[in-house]
Amino acid sequence: MAKLNPLVVAAIYKFVKLPDYAAMRVPLQAQCDALGITGTLLLAEEGINGTIAGTRSGIDDILSYLRSDPRLADLQHKESTAELPPFYRMKVKLKKEIVTMGVPGIDPTERVGQYVKPEDWNALISDPDVLLVDTRNDYEVEIGTFRGAVDPRITTFREFPEYVKNNLDPQKKPRVAMFCTGGIRCEKASAYMLQHGFPEVYHLQGGILKYLENVPEEQSLWEGECFVFDQRVAVGQGLVPGHYELCYGCSRPITAEQKASPKYQAGVSCPNCFDSLTPEKRAAALERQKQVELARQRGEKHIGKKRRKSVKVA
Repeated sequence: MAKLNPLVVAAIYKFVKLPDYAAMRVPLQAQCDALGITGTLLLAEEGINGTIAGTRSGIDDILSYLRSDPRLADLQHKESTAELPPFYRMKVKLKKEIVTMGVPGIDPTERVGQYVKPEDWNALISDPDVLLVDTRNDYEVEIGTFRGAVDPRITTFREFPEYVKNNLDPQKKPRVAMFCTGGIRCEKASAYMLQHGFPEVYHLQGGILKYLENVPEEQSLWEGECFVFDQRVAVGQGLVPGHYELCYGCSRPITAEQKASPKYQAGVSCPNCFDSLTPEKRAAALERQKQVELARQRGEKHIGKKRRKSVKVA
């Protein structure tokens, strides 16, 4: 049997003023549906963000559609592939922010840190005078990060400003390099830090994904895998699918060793969330998993209700 062409997964974002963002939602949703695109796109007055998947022609067409808006003409994207559909449905959502920091007045279109290309990143972060900060959430850092990076141990990006305020001093460490999955969080993080007195702020252009795609494994300073916000869960060097699965109970990445734990139950819980699940949530998860198994026996795909949002699209 002929092998199917892999699906194209495209991660996109752009900070740009879109005062009419609410009016853009319905036409964009319709266009995605017509092209068989799945995933999530966020629209806000400050721009667009999301990850989508589809056929080669479908992704090309939806990107052309987006770039037909003069404000998005230079919209950049990062690509990878997936053998299986990484998303179940398509959602275009309206938000206050395309990446939530919760601090008013932070505008990356006005002031942002210095972009550093993946091929120049190693030299920068190997400088002992540069403080390297991972701006991602704790569950992301846990499965992979750059060698020597500081982990702020935040559970949401909203906590990042407080971490900076309490732990970083521009007088002691004026040169700061930051990174995140695709680059979007660093846009806001660098704008925030510049506003708060840090004179030299750098961030990895295209994020970890572009680094893993462009930098040869033998030169890489990345250790582990990179969490992604779709059914692949994680990717490694060259953007090959990683070795993690996702716990339905808490949406955190889990290893084969964690699946061997008595606290792991498919579709219900893992060692990370077993002790925090209420009886009601456990019962609901057990019922959902029962329906998943029944659908599998019938050769059908169970979509059901949307996964609860305990962890973040990034």
